[in-house]
Amino acid sequence: MDWRSLPSLSALRAFSALAQTGNFTRAGESLNVSHAAVSQHVRALENELGIALVIRNGKSCALTPDGNRLAISLEAAFSGVGDTIATLRGASDDRPLQVTLTPAFAMRWLMPRISEFRQRHPEHELMLNPTAEVVDLLPGGVDVAIRFGHGRWPGLDAELLFPTTHAIVAARSLVGSRRIECPEDILDLPLLQEYGTNEMTLWLRNRGVIAPKFKNITHLPGYMALEGLMNGDGVSAVARALVEPEISSGRLVVLFEDGDEESGYHIVTRPGVLRVAAKAFVRWIRNAAAGQNKKMASDRAPPQSGSRD
Repeated sequence: MDWRSLPSLSALRAFSALAQTGNFTRAGESLNVSHAAVSQHVRALENELGIALVIRNGKSCALTPDGNRLAISLEAAFSGVGDTIATLRGASDDRPLQVTLTPAFAMRWLMPRISEFRQRHPEHELMLNPTAEVVDLLPGGVDVAIRFGHGRWPGLDAELLFPTTHAIVAARSLVGSRRIECPEDILDLPLLQEYGTNEMTLWLRNRGVIAPKFKNITHLPGYMALEGLMNGDGVSAVARALVEPEISSGRLVVLFEDGDEESGYHIVTRPGVLRVAAKAFVRWIRNAAAGQNKKMASDRAPPQSGSRD
């Protein structure tokens, strides 16, 4: 097809709307433009084709035989396009909402709260993919990712869900009376590392701790790494917010801590308009995190001294 030989889509839409409504004013209203704009598009179309399409009679009009032929063709074409677009939009809305997130975040933060989303939005089918891998957000695939970092992922939109530092943590039962003052000191302890990542080894190497081999390290899925951490099976790297209750209770000890105000979990999406289900999930998880942040701020606030009579 020679696309350059076709009139502009705006002119064809204006003429088709005029043919359906029989009135320039109503045609303009259906297209959300002025009646003058419709008239200009139709005249431009007639001039380009070199034929009369409309017989004008004040505010009303009638189609010429050539205009009627074109109107029938455009109605069939635009109706077909409209039906296909509606089908595609419906298929998009019907497919499950896909969310990717780390296993640790899924187990420690999302799962204790997810029933609230399900109760509020039972109309949306939800598909969670806990994985240590960074999954690409491609059209027709994953809708939302929850990622830990500084929020700078090229080509994606990122919104801070809640800030948290990155901590090297161990159970108090494992550390005992040991003095852990520098990164080298943890080499005497077993290490736990989430399968598919190199967080512990990378953290050590970034601090100049170079060992021939890290033999005393166990690689295991994220949920098992957290369980092993709680049980005192090894030292592990984790987002502090996920284990804050255990740190506050003294069950876990923070050995080292890194991070700044930009560090934390982020809601990550593709640029553009989100699907209805994705909008609902993002709105819900944003509100859930806001409630948690408010509670944490309240817990950290010093108690107010009471007034004396």
